[in-house]
Amino acid sequence: MSVASLPMYDLPEVRPALDALWAGLARHLAREGVADVPCALTHGASLDALWSSPGLLLSQCCGYNLLNGYAGALRPLATPCYRAPGCIGPAYASVVVVAENAPARALEDLRGGVCAINGWSSHSGMSALRALIAPLSAGGRFFARIEVSGSHRASLAMVARGEADVAAIDCVVHALLVRHRPAAVAGTRPLRQTPKAPAPPFVTGAAAGDATVARLRTALFRAFDDPSLETARADLLLAGIEALPLAAYDRIRGFERFAARRGYPILA
Repeated sequence: MSVASLPMYDLPEVRPALDALWAGLARHLAREGVADVPCALTHGASLDALWSSPGLLLSQCCGYNLLNGYAGALRPLATPCYRAPGCIGPAYASVVVVAENAPARALEDLRGGVCAINGWSSHSGMSALRALIAPLSAGGRFFARIEVSGSHRASLAMVARGEADVAAIDCVVHALLVRHRPAAVAGTRPLRQTPKAPAPPFVTGAAAGDATVARLRTALFRAFDDPSLETARADLLLAGIEALPLAAYDRIRGFERFAARRGYPILA
């Protein structure tokens, strides 16, 4: 049985839009001759279960996972373009947030503080911030402590409660929360943005052949041109889609290499 999921921005508030987008995309997949198209998206499953599934037809993943933990297990199809502050074309950034009443006005002001990250395998929540902090680090350290929150929303909550001094939040997540759940960003303020990198791509399993990949890609582009899906795309802040090669994601490896050259291979 095939599996489809769009877990990167699967907030409860936009789940109806995700399901509507999938219903339209499923129609285009069927028209392209893709077999065994799931009737519905899988919601709430672990990312490993989704991305490791032998039946994975279509999903979306962090570029850091595409290059690291799931390198060779996933094939990129296309990269979405978002309408969110920090996005330009198929590139996105992270919003570095601090508490609303924090005295910090620059990154240097955060030295010796507590940093919240959503996970060690996150580009937006960890690697992008690591590259930003690397020039300021000394002896491989900058923060007093790193706390793993488990999600961008939890990182925001930690900053708002004063349990962490800073967090880097995927700018699309941040924009969706500002629009649909403003209480989630209350008590925090943006300090700055990280440099940009390719946004989380749509992917399929590595077992998919070239013909299937071509059909999936065509269906994605047609879904993004489909007038009947305009409302769903707008609710998800989707502006368009581009077919970036895997090599474009080397930009994310560049963040990692830059931090390592600065003697800061681990966010600390």
